[in-house]
Amino acid sequence: MILSLIGLSSATFAQDISSDTTKRFEKKSFRTWSIGLNGGMLTHYTPFNNKSNGDFMTPQESWGYGGYIKKQILPGFGLQADFLAGKVKGMRANTLPAGAAQDNSGFNTRIDWSGSLSGNFTIANLSLNQKRSFLSPYVTAGAGYMSSNASVYGTSTDDGTTGFQENWFVPIGAGFKLGLTKGVNIDLGYKVSFMKATDFDGLNGGSNDRFSYAHAGIEVALGKKGTSQLANYSPIAALREETAAESAELRRALSTSEQNRLRDQEQYARDLGDDDSDGVANKFDKCPGTQPNTIVDGAGCALKTPVPQQIIITEEDKRVVGEAIKNLEFDLGKSTIKERSYATLKRVAGLLVEKNFSLKLAGHTDDTGSMALNLRLSKERAEAVKSYLVSQGANPSRIEATGYGPNQPIASNKTAEGRQQNRRVEFTLF
Repeated sequence: MILSLIGLSSATFAQDISSDTTKRFEKKSFRTWSIGLNGGMLTHYTPFNNKSNGDFMTPQESWGYGGYIKKQILPGFGLQADFLAGKVKGMRANTLPAGAAQDNSGFNTRIDWSGSLSGNFTIANLSLNQKRSFLSPYVTAGAGYMSSNASVYGTSTDDGTTGFQENWFVPIGAGFKLGLTKGVNIDLGYKVSFMKATDFDGLNGGSNDRFSYAHAGIEVALGKKGTSQLANYSPIAALREETAAESAELRRALSTSEQNRLRDQEQYARDLGDDDSDGVANKFDKCPGTQPNTIVDGAGCALKTPVPQQIIITEEDKRVVGEAIKNLEFDLGKSTIKERSYATLKRVAGLLVEKNFSLKLAGHTDDTGSMALNLRLSKERAEAVKSYLVSQGANPSRIEATGYGPNQPIASNKTAEGRQQNRRVEFTLF
């Protein structure tokens, strides 16, 4: 049963610290080192003695004191190093017949020091609702080594002292701790130590080779202030709390999902509806509210028969374009327009905006240089003029820019004057 409870505690804790999705407690969040001081009653009587209480019938209580340092490894398991000192006394040797001689016999064993290492097992965490428990029952078992000195009186041949002897012993115990704060516990416990030596009480070969220690003490956790002890952690309560939180979160998520589904369903119905009955869903209808029986296009807008517009180009329009051509200059070997050409180009842009003209730009060069270079340069210069006109508000879809390189000369390339005439950008309104 004990191992099952310890296993449940350890397994739950392992599950608890393995999940980062719910931000559960991690081992570093706890204090795992603690020290304790205690005091209590030492006696040679134990629950494991026979009716005669070993070699001496009458136990005598005496004070003992001890301390420990503990390392908690899991909520249900820790390692504890104990220290104990004090005296164990008893009266009325069983080796003597009843009477005055027996009444005047006894032993006094002084425990000079003892040290032991034990496993501390938390049996069960009784807190189901709080992650930091108040009551923590435990059992301990381990092994130790001690130095003791027994003196015997009134038993004839065994009277005297044994001198200080060092012997092994096995301590087992049980108790419970009361959590006062996150870092302080009251420790109430009972421990029985089984001696390897047969003369712990001074009688060689006797059977009284054990003693008990009932104690009360205080335990103080070491580590970061404000954090709880790992030994007081209740994985069951933590699991219940987190399960409740996850259930609430799941309910909220399901509720939100249902609300989103209904909202999307309503929006879908609105989008795919056809309020004006023109055959185009509302989502794609660019012209909602068209009159019944109206013939519409794919965007839901009424179809109109286009009326051809007559383009009239006046002499003044031609003059504006001619001045722009005449004043158009570029940096040498580049497509960069010189600033002094901006004024006449700006008037062409205004003409295009005002009368909605279309314009063809044809770039030309002389035959100096390679064909590839001249074709690229003529195209780039035509595009540069288009870019400037667009920047002044002209509709880019109504401007066509083409480069012809040296393929359409208007003069001879054998003279400087002819080459100058061939380097040009022609403007054609339509």
